Amino acid sequence: MTDDVREESGPTPVAEVPSPLPIPLELEAYYLSNQDAFHEFALAILKTNDLAEEAVHRAFVEIKLQWDSLLTEPDLPEQAWNIMRRTVLDEVLGTFRESLPFMDSNIGLYPAMCKLSPRQFDVVVLKAIGKYDTKHIAWYMGLTPSTVTHHWRKAQERLAPIHRRATRPIHRRDAT
Repeated sequence: MTDDVREESGPTPVAEVPSPLPIPLELEAYYLSNQDAFHEFALAILKTNDLAEEAVHRAFVEIKLQWDSLLTEPDLPEQAWNIMRRTVLDEVLGTFRESLPFMDSNIGLYPAMCKLSPRQFDVVVLKAIGKYDTKHIAWYMGLTPSTVTHHWRKAQERLAPIHRRATRPIHRRDAT
């Protein structure tokens, strides 16, 4: 007989994992028929498969959470596409915002942009960098055009000191 005698304790108990909530059949069908288009859109914007898959997943989680109310909408595909577009836009803007502290503008613009509210930041990036008009920004962000204009104005007010510093003439004295 050996010294390392083991007791038989039976099967190892397995922790119960709650099963995910069932997916409504209509949502599953919607997902299956639209996932390729959503993925292609996300991939075109985000440039990597991992980011695209994550964005599509997040979009469909949000769609699932809103599914019952989306079913009452006459334009369910448009509403679902808006969720997808917002999810991708959030990823792009978030990634850009995270990279700003490492960028050098020589005038302090990027650190100042990081201090803008999320909506102000998004409006500045979409309007000044993306060259989108107010109507399209409102559509992308799910805001009214007047709210977009408000955020644009507030962002300009906060960035004005940096802009003035960057555009003031430099007076040099001639050393003769």
